[in-house]
Amino acid sequence: MKIQDTKYLLAYLIPICTLFSILAGDYWSYFTVFIAFVLIPMVDLIMPLNASNLAPDERESRASKNFFTVLLYGNLFLIYGIVFVFAYRIANSTWETHEFVGMVLSTGICLGSNGINVAHELGHKQGRLAQLSAALLLLPSLYMHFTIEHNFGHHARVGTNEDPATSRYGENIFAFHWRSITQGWLSAWRIKSAQLSRMKTPLPFLQNTVLWYLVIQTAYVLVLYLVFGSQVAIGLSLAGVLGILLLETINYVEHYGLIRQKEANGRYAHVASFHSWNSDHQAGRILLYELTRHSDHHYKAHKKYQLLDHHGESPQLPFGYPASILLALVPPLWFTVMNPRVEAWQLKYGRA
Repeated sequence: MKIQDTKYLLAYLIPICTLFSILAGDYWSYFTVFIAFVLIPMVDLIMPLNASNLAPDERESRASKNFFTVLLYGNLFLIYGIVFVFAYRIANSTWETHEFVGMVLSTGICLGSNGINVAHELGHKQGRLAQLSAALLLLPSLYMHFTIEHNFGHHARVGTNEDPATSRYGENIFAFHWRSITQGWLSAWRIKSAQLSRMKTPLPFLQNTVLWYLVIQTAYVLVLYLVFGSQVAIGLSLAGVLGILLLETINYVEHYGLIRQKEANGRYAHVASFHSWNSDHQAGRILLYELTRHSDHHYKAHKKYQLLDHHGESPQLPFGYPASILLALVPPLWFTVMNPRVEAWQLKYGRA
């Protein structure tokens, strides 16, 4: 393993900060919020962009190393360790409101960055272990249907008005949240129902995985309530919702206004490397397992995160992901910064 590969150990920074936030309490409970949305954006602004790609020999070496896969599975222990520490601390102590809020925010950030995001990466891998691990990482965020909708819905329909997770030009983040979350769940239900129908499965309603995910998630919250009490159940549920909102805000940033053209036959053009926003800001790349090279991910969905490439034709975000998330939460500023870039993209690649 080369020394530069160890940089991905920094992806454990958010879980470590979250554990500190929970254990330290008081205003330190906001430490993860500070790291994720103050320090990291500042580092991204200071560090030069890195648009370099791997040389062929480096690519072959990285593709075969188990180190990168082990890093992903390590998040299972971190996420459930954080859930337990949060539950134990809240259940066995008295907390001020500001401390509780800080712990929920810090935990929610971790559930989004190292729970849902890593589940996204593992969900693209073959094999029962990867798929089970993805589902377990999604459980604390109460978003277990995500892999179904993402793999079979979003990747097929990205850059179209049929995709709930593709944000429209001029659509604000709050409208997008509602549409993407509700329609994404319905899409996952329809996708799984159609799969069962093609298999001629008896009683498809009762065998729909999306239904059983709801049962499992309800049982998870119920166990938290029975074992640790209502404050823990509420706190971890709120943290899960925050993780969902973080994911969906990233979806908003990644695809804002980029719609594929329809061809003469009425079908949309194939997904290309210019149908997602890309970011080569180095801190965000490492912390999010190269999620910010999203253009290449959609271009070649099963490529491992450590192999993702920069494409010169991919539209570039002016900021890294953490700063872009903050910008998106203020729609007038977001539109001021991003709408001219979308319009320039439309002129270059044509309107849908």
